[in-house]
Amino acid sequence: MFSIAKMEIAKGMSIHGKSLLVGSSLIIADLHFGQEEALNRKGVLIPRFQFKDIESSLMAIIKKTHPKELVITGDLKHEFGSILNTEWRNILKLRDNVLELCDRIVIIRGNHDVMLEPIARKANVLVENNYFIKGVLICHGDVIPDKKLLDKCKTIVIGHDHPAISLTKENRTEKFKCFLKGKYKNKLLIVLPSFNPLTIGNNVLSGELLSPLLSKNISNFEVFVPDEHGKPLYFGKIKDLK
Repeated sequence: MFSIAKMEIAKGMSIHGKSLLVGSSLIIADLHFGQEEALNRKGVLIPRFQFKDIESSLMAIIKKTHPKELVITGDLKHEFGSILNTEWRNILKLRDNVLELCDRIVIIRGNHDVMLEPIARKANVLVENNYFIKGVLICHGDVIPDKKLLDKCKTIVIGHDHPAISLTKENRTEKFKCFLKGKYKNKLLIVLPSFNPLTIGNNVLSGELLSPLLSKNISNFEVFVPDEHGKPLYFGKIKDLK
């Protein structure tokens, strides 16, 4: 039977919905603004509810946790080669809402953020390839950080992989977004789920992994699933769920 975990996934790091609070910094991953418009342009008829859901969920967490800054660890936007209308509108609106309650927004550049700079300049937000919060290194996760960066940190926080677990009972299979906690070499590694409601994620139980930081055996990684109230449920280790 699964048990409810303590709010802390590690010392000084707590799960709140699909976000991670580290000190006074709230970290989220993989918003993929513009995904609905990109799908519409390909002929996929999907309603554009993404921003409303993200905004509602994020602002509720911010009002509860009172962070000084919001850190988005990559893939703020979805489209690679252009800036879609919904990307402009959603990012600027999110900036306005967040800065009413936080001092600043920091955006980590993800592999989808090729055309991020024009929006970042207009929004007047900080864009970095990586970001430090004391001994915690925050990066997107699509590449292995430079050794100099790794030498300075004890913990790495990434997104990119959209981790989830698929569980089957009888003829029914359900997929749940999740956090992963494990080791990369001698560093604590925490992987955040996608904050985007459209992106359920990649099933980590079947080895559907993207980040080179997760290229080795992750059977000892621990799994935390936010419930419908945003509280984490501890599901144990990956090797025990297969």
